[in-house]
Amino acid sequence: MRIENHPILGTYQKGPLVTFTLDGKEMKGYEGEPIAAALRAAGVMTHRHTSKLDMPRGIFCAIGRCTDCVMIVDGKPNIRTCVTPLQEGMKVQTQYGIKAKE
Repeated sequence: MRIENHPILGTYQKGPLVTFTLDGKEMKGYEGEPIAAALRAAGVMTHRHTSKLDMPRGIFCAIGRCTDCVMIVDGKPNIRTCVTPLQEGMKVQTQYGIKAKE
């Protein structure tokens, strides 16, 4: 279930397998692929929860236009994971409203 041809980023050279964390859990993905692609390949479909109703959201447009895939990446909230390349050691967190759940 890995995204191989992104509608905006096109095809990309798959880099080496790297390690990153999602909510403290170690995960693997390929350097340079969108963070969302690595998460989807690992079966992760929820990236954030809405602030008012706590509704789960995940990849919707996959081109960086909506905000359904935003997550906290290396301490910065509201990062669009569908167009942000994965790098070794990234710390990715599920976003709850506009920040991480305490």
